[in-house]
Amino acid sequence: MIQTILRKIFGSRNDRLLRQYSRQVRAVNTLEPQMEKLTDAQLRAKTDEFRARIRDRLARIPDGADGDAGRAQRLADERADARRDVVEELLPEAFAVVREASRRTLNMRHFDVQLVGGVVLHNGKIAEMRTGEGKTLVATLPAYLNSLAGEGVHIVTV
Repeated sequence: MIQTILRKIFGSRNDRLLRQYSRQVRAVNTLEPQMEKLTDAQLRAKTDEFRARIRDRLARIPDGADGDAGRAQRLADERADARRDVVEELLPEAFAVVREASRRTLNMRHFDVQLVGGVVLHNGKIAEMRTGEGKTLVATLPAYLNSLAGEGVHIVTV
């Protein structure tokens, strides 16, 4: 009974996640007019800009551990956290760039629900979609975002 009351007040875990994802989708949507104004060259240059921002953030973390294994591990963890944080910060901009590139090249614009699917995949969760709902288009969002950090991206569809 207490769980039912709490769920009605705070919502289910799924409801809370959808609210969080909706905030990110709204952030992407606010950037859409900005992206539409960019030329093709400027839109392409966004990738270099994003990579530079990641590089700059990671450059703040020292490389040398001077043979100290514990320090080396802490620095590696710090680098991983910084990479994750900056990629998370780039999500709205990167998704807006992918949406605009898709609109220009494929004449296909990601719907809001597809942006939610991209956020879900970026967060390492499973997004179940039916035939024709745009799984391939959705996969372009997190694939682009996560490739910016220079790490491999794998996409699996069934």
